[in-house]
Amino acid sequence: MYSVILGKNPQLSRAEFNAFGKRFGLKIRTLEEGNSWIVFESSPTVERYFRWLGGSLKLVKILGEGMETLNDLEYSKLFTVSIYGRSSWKLWKRLGTEIKRKFKEEGPAKFFKPANPFSMPAELILKGFPEVKDFVFIFRSDGSFLVGETLKVADPFELKKLDVERPVQRPILSIPPRLARIMVNLTEIRRGVFLDPFCGIGTLVNEMVLQGLTVYGSDREEERIKEAKKNLNWLRKEFKIKNSATLTVCDARKLRGCFRTRFDAIVTEPYMGKPLKEFPSRYEAVRLINQLDRFYHSVFESFTDVLKRKGRVVFVFPAFRLRDGRIHRKNRGWLETLGFEIKGRYLDYEKRHRLIRDIHVIEYK
Repeated sequence: MYSVILGKNPQLSRAEFNAFGKRFGLKIRTLEEGNSWIVFESSPTVERYFRWLGGSLKLVKILGEGMETLNDLEYSKLFTVSIYGRSSWKLWKRLGTEIKRKFKEEGPAKFFKPANPFSMPAELILKGFPEVKDFVFIFRSDGSFLVGETLKVADPFELKKLDVERPVQRPILSIPPRLARIMVNLTEIRRGVFLDPFCGIGTLVNEMVLQGLTVYGSDREEERIKEAKKNLNWLRKEFKIKNSATLTVCDARKLRGCFRTRFDAIVTEPYMGKPLKEFPSRYEAVRLINQLDRFYHSVFESFTDVLKRKGRVVFVFPAFRLRDGRIHRKNRGWLETLGFEIKGRYLDYEKRHRLIRDIHVIEYK
């Protein structure tokens, strides 16, 4: 039995985790859930594939339930305690002290205090994980709890490297590598031919190449393709990857003229308008979305020329945070008219954002 600790956007992380299980054939069976965690049964291969999750922080092996489980914890000279479902330093210290007392028979032990009552992956890695252990307590609403040990953590240093060490960067305009990984998982497709028709500097292309997929990328601007090739060459050298991607200049509204193959999945973030200087009114948001939708309609018409039947599209539409704090997002009936079915919709944003990502998972019927 395992648990996965979800990231800062639990709804999106939960959707990704469910898609991830299907994508890798892990036979996941959810047993119970909390705001920031999922307890599940799965094939042990989840341990091998966990690194490809973008929206989850930790994979935890559940050892048992209640205080008696502390007797089964493996000794560690240095360890920490992570609490989920509660936020209490007093409880954190009591549990750490009890573990230290039980370890006393085997040798000296010390527990370190993280920034929160739970440790983040970067803190663990810097302390020496996995030799340094992270003992996890998952509290239910009735006060009972499960006890586990962290087996795997998301590597924030790898994600940072993919972002800020590549030769060409566009901090405001390109999506984070974390989100690229989430979007690839949302396709539920493990093997196949993938396309990013708005590849820009290649964030999504690089993620798909890193995962060993067959990848095509295109952009209507020749300069973006040159930049994407620079980043791809850097990726292959830094991560010692043999496979590559086919990158070409192409207008996303005219894909049939650029590609002779049909794709299993299209994963992309398109042009979403000029950066906003202030929060829009509802009228302004409706106007901006309608303008962009005329463009997106022609793009999806082009998708029908190159997608396989039952092919998946993971596409970022724009939504907007309005001046009054509400979020405006649009329902697009024209997708069904073109033969597409929306399988899921997930927002990804921070409170300061004016433009919000409205991620759609879509199937071509």
